[in-house]
Amino acid sequence: MQFDIPFSGHKNVLAAHKKTIEITRDTDLTPRGDCIVGVAADHACDDIPQALKDALQDPQRIVYVSITVAGHKFDIVGRGHDMLTLTHKHDIVMRKSTFVCPRTLAVGCDKASDDIPDEMRHALQDPDTRGVFTIRV
Repeated sequence: MQFDIPFSGHKNVLAAHKKTIEITRDTDLTPRGDCIVGVAADHACDDIPQALKDALQDPQRIVYVSITVAGHKFDIVGRGHDMLTLTHKHDIVMRKSTFVCPRTLAVGCDKASDDIPDEMRHALQDPDTRGVFTIRV
């Protein structure tokens, strides 16, 4: 099962958070949002198809996310969780921790936004850049 979410870059993308990585439907971003790597996303947690939500709620399920932008690809591996609600209408967050809230897509992830390579980070800082956040289970 796969779900692709197009998003845009933003001049304030820092990709500096050590524990999370996020995309948002919001179009504005302040430097405080240091985990956010994409804005103006076409979808958020609430938009994920129900069959995929059901799979993500299985704690044994491995969750694969790839972020593709300007010829670069960044892969993240995490796990599902039985407490995921996936109901947030603006955001999607991948977490290294096991914290769960309506924005959480996966927990126990192997990477966070500070792991994104510099070349890719620079591409994400261009507001004209379009990328794709791909969820696979």
